[in-house]
Amino acid sequence: MNQIREFYNLLQHSFRNLLPIIIVVAVFQFAIIRQVPDGWLPMAVGLLVVVVGVALFLQGLEMGIFPIGKNLSNEFAKKGSLFWLMIFGFCLGFSAVIAEPALIAVAGQAEMISGGEISALVLRLLVALSVGAVVALGIVRIVLGHSLHWYMIIGYLLVVTVTFFAPEEIVGLAYDSGGVTTNIVTVPLIAALGIGLAISIRGRNALTHGFGLVGLAVMVPMIAVQLYGILVYSLGDPEMVRGAAPLAEAAEDEALREVGGSVLLGMLTDLLVMFRDVLPIIAVVVLFQYLVIRRGIAHVHKVVAGFVLVIFGLYAFVVGLKLGLFPIGRSMAEQLITLDGFLFVYLFAFSIGFATTMAEPALIAIGQKAQEAGKGKLNGNTIRLLVAIGVAVGITLGVHRIIAGDSIHYYIMGGYAVVILLTWLSPRYIVALAYDLGGVTTSEVTVPLVTALGIGLATHIEDRNVLIDGFGLIAFASIFPIISVMLYAIAVELVNRWRQQP
Repeated sequence: MNQIREFYNLLQHSFRNLLPIIIVVAVFQFAIIRQVPDGWLPMAVGLLVVVVGVALFLQGLEMGIFPIGKNLSNEFAKKGSLFWLMIFGFCLGFSAVIAEPALIAVAGQAEMISGGEISALVLRLLVALSVGAVVALGIVRIVLGHSLHWYMIIGYLLVVTVTFFAPEEIVGLAYDSGGVTTNIVTVPLIAALGIGLAISIRGRNALTHGFGLVGLAVMVPMIAVQLYGILVYSLGDPEMVRGAAPLAEAAEDEALREVGGSVLLGMLTDLLVMFRDVLPIIAVVVLFQYLVIRRGIAHVHKVVAGFVLVIFGLYAFVVGLKLGLFPIGRSMAEQLITLDGFLFVYLFAFSIGFATTMAEPALIAIGQKAQEAGKGKLNGNTIRLLVAIGVAVGITLGVHRIIAGDSIHYYIMGGYAVVILLTWLSPRYIVALAYDLGGVTTSEVTVPLVTALGIGLATHIEDRNVLIDGFGLIAFASIFPIISVMLYAIAVELVNRWRQQP
């Protein structure tokens, strides 16, 4: 009975996360566009499937993955072995990201739109390896008590430098890949590891040292994917990719037909693919539990059931994306473009960014943890509002870039130049939290919708290339919350100094 009650609560939780999107889409659809979208029934079914999939996935995490992951973290912290902590951090980061549903969705879109020039599997492996390496580095930072700001300043200077040389086809995708690594699986696992370590080590502060792993996990994949893009487009034929871009919509329609027409035939294969995606987490857990900790898994039947639910949840989530969220984003972009001017496109981008972020569960959780760790310096609701405004402004600016046809290079390089400057000027206690907040803003439902919106705009605006112009919105959604939170902290610091003056 408890499990059924928990699942019902998770269903409600998943629906509440989706509700802001439904409200925004409904208002624009009926009050502004004033027509019912074509194929609305499959879209509605897809949204329901997403709700069920996310609920199953979360139930599986709670039953199987989180308890055993927390237990392993505690055991390694007790051992006090930096080597094993780094190995565990690497494996945890890799296994969590390789199974990240939003990354799977974005990588699949990139492979389809590029005509196979960009490999979805290679992209996912690169991002997962990057996150694994940077989690290990972040653990060393916490253990040694280093301040995060130098890591981020040097790291983003490197990001901006690589962006200058990267081909335009890969830049938006690279930043989006960094933005989607910290999501429904990664944030709870990585954040819990960082905060837990900071609390368990004498002389470390939970706010200053415990946060930051998520921010690092966003940054490094951006570098890796851009280097991959430089390699691909140096050896390959960029014109082939540019020619493949107009085929994106037809390819996606074909994918939707396959999902709708042969679900029963392909279900076993798809479930096996999902099992392959979750297998790294299972392997990490089993290997460390039995070979390093050398203890059996408590309540093993519950853990196994949790992993099964994770696999079925991932499957339902991906099917729901194809039926619901991707078509909604593409349809809204197509319909809004037909209206006079682009005012309503901007309004939709701002509304969807603000509404979805305010309801983001990972953001709520991080905000509460920050309020507890800040001991009066921070308010969780204020943090949520600042981050939501940042995301809304970022997505709106990203939409403007697509409409104007500007190069993403200058926007991204300019944005991170501001971030680097603010990192230097901000109070030290806010830096790690601000970067983490930039990584948790894009939820499992926001990412597919925002990605589809960008691709839809690039598809239907003349002289836009889907691969070059369609990606990048998630990157904007990650940059501007960092800016808004740091600006707020600087303003509060200045006001406090002014008040203290005689």
